[in-house]
Amino acid sequence: MATSASSTPLPPIFSTQNAPKSSHRISIDATFHQSRNQFTLRREFLKGLAMTPLVLNAPPSLAREVEVGSYLPQSTLDPSFVFFKASTKDTPALRAGNVMPYQFIIPPSWKQTRVANILSGNYCQPKCAEPWVEVKFEDEKQGKIQVVASPLIRLTNKPNATIEEIGTPEKLIASLGPFVTGNTLDPDELLETSIEKRGDQTYYKYLLETPFALTGSHNLAKLTSKGNTVVLFVASANDKQWQTSQKTLEAMIDSFQV
Repeated sequence: MATSASSTPLPPIFSTQNAPKSSHRISIDATFHQSRNQFTLRREFLKGLAMTPLVLNAPPSLAREVEVGSYLPQSTLDPSFVFFKASTKDTPALRAGNVMPYQFIIPPSWKQTRVANILSGNYCQPKCAEPWVEVKFEDEKQGKIQVVASPLIRLTNKPNATIEEIGTPEKLIASLGPFVTGNTLDPDELLETSIEKRGDQTYYKYLLETPFALTGSHNLAKLTSKGNTVVLFVASANDKQWQTSQKTLEAMIDSFQV
């Protein structure tokens, strides 16, 4: 016997019959937990930018927690450093073509640390809405460095914009400062800015004194724009490290290029 249209049961999402009394409560709880999870992800991302050696959920990579001097070539600029140039095998963003290869020199005693999956951008490539961490290196006596990449659309609607077209050095550091410090950046913490030209590429450089930063009380930063990404290089140290390694960190910052 055929069933009339009026007696056809409604899908559970619309039905009001036999619905559990707690269904509305479950919906509210789900919304609450989703919002809380989004907040937690954001908080963990900024904490990760403090460059602690997170290893949980790390994606497969060639990052090795051994001295880089054991596998990187000697720098031709300064034999007391070794040379690092990122390639497509190093990060998800490089494999996706969202970041152009970057390079810098680094002391041979430093170690590359793994970047946790939540910070690496692995989960959002090829279209990430927020900045992500590319690579991280550290040395207990000298400090830490990291490369952070930001999608250009976060800063401007103009495709392939140069760093000058995006804005002044002050405007850029105001937008990206939290990814330097790991939390916040006060304008008074910016001590010096400068502009460097290398061929057709322009770089903004910064010296920051950041007593409340998660990354360290002293930060050096250098950034540029290429393709659809702004690439930020950060060198950080606490007071004790800064006293002995300031020149070393400055040399690494100066050598950075995309």
